Amino acid sequence: MNTATLPKPAPVRRAPLALLAVAALAAGLAFGAAPATADARTSGAGVGARCLWAGTSHPQGATVVAGGQSFRCGTERGMAAWSRGAAAGGKSTVPNPGAYTNPAGLFSPGARQPGTDYNDYCVGSQLVEGNDDVYQVVAHRDGTLRWQAAAPISQWQFDSDAARPGPSWRSPSLCIDGNLT
Repeated sequence: MNTATLPKPAPVRRAPLALLAVAALAAGLAFGAAPATADARTSGAGVGARCLWAGTSHPQGATVVAGGQSFRCGTERGMAAWSRGAAAGGKSTVPNPGAYTNPAGLFSPGARQPGTDYNDYCVGSQLVEGNDDVYQVVAHRDGTLRWQAAAPISQWQFDSDAARPGPSWRSPSLCIDGNLT
């Protein structure tokens, strides 16, 4: 058995290292906070964020009527968004061009529109026409927006003078293995 005594290691001076670590962390937080503030200002998120409906900006708390339904401008997950309210009689108070293109820059999440041929898709070799449904804007985790089927078209009240989406110009022959070509 070896009973040799090893020399004691020199004490590690942790105080200067701890101060250096705290200073580095504080500097990193200070630099990280500035871009986050700038992003909130430029993205339209948070308090005072304005909701879009057919490209027109509406302030927080504004209520619009579309398709026989009321929608109120608010925020959801820090982003301007429409929340659906009670059924509303009378004409729409905002234009309703339909879900005819990518909603980014035109509609905020929660907005609904009647579907159009832009929303056509295939299931196998069967064409499903977009005009069969009402579509709602949804936001992905990365912030991109898209239309998602939310209700049958029978739940949309068209104004008496409003144009209704026509049949799709596409045919089932454009559906190949579930893909619209």
